[in-house]
Amino acid sequence: MPKAKILKPADTVVVLDFETTGLSPNQGDRAIEIGAVRIEQGRVTDRFQELMNPGFRISGFIADYTGITNAQLRNAPPCEEVMDRFVDFIGDDNLVAHNASFDARFLDAELQRLNRSHAGSFACSMLIARRLYQQAPNHKLGTLVEYKNIPTDGVFHRALADTEMTVKLWLLMLDELQTEHGIDPISFPFMQKLGRTAKGAVQRLLETS
Repeated sequence: MPKAKILKPADTVVVLDFETTGLSPNQGDRAIEIGAVRIEQGRVTDRFQELMNPGFRISGFIADYTGITNAQLRNAPPCEEVMDRFVDFIGDDNLVAHNASFDARFLDAELQRLNRSHAGSFACSMLIARRLYQQAPNHKLGTLVEYKNIPTDGVFHRALADTEMTVKLWLLMLDELQTEHGIDPISFPFMQKLGRTAKGAVQRLLETS
């Protein structure tokens, strides 16, 4: 008889954020910073943050947007070196990002260059927030932080700062699902399913879970 599949909990994940030279690795864009926070049973247990040199100069727009300068990147290790360390850091943990499709594209592209892969899967905190906070003005990270009164130092568009805010949002959503909807324990696949559920069907999902 096959063993029942063990569903990994949603409160034990690596939350991550990339800063990049542009929007598409398919157009030659590269990562220039990675920030990540590991949470285990809802507690922060480790962090990872590094700048990385993409091998070319970044635009003035990206420098202004991120606060990362070409001078900083000139002395940073190359992408391949940083990403090799990062894939060791994440191991086979499940991953969370705000607008996860963006971060997943860059993670996969950078790991493909190394001929490496990761075993975990992604959940998107932005898609889940769209289901849970349908009355929010929009679902950008900064807007949600303000909408839910999440404490912040006001720094955005640096990888670790955005990751720290995403961690707080993720843990808040888990807490509200437990306290307001009685869903406990919460598995990672449930959070992925919630992010894929049509907005009109969210209430039924929460009532039947």
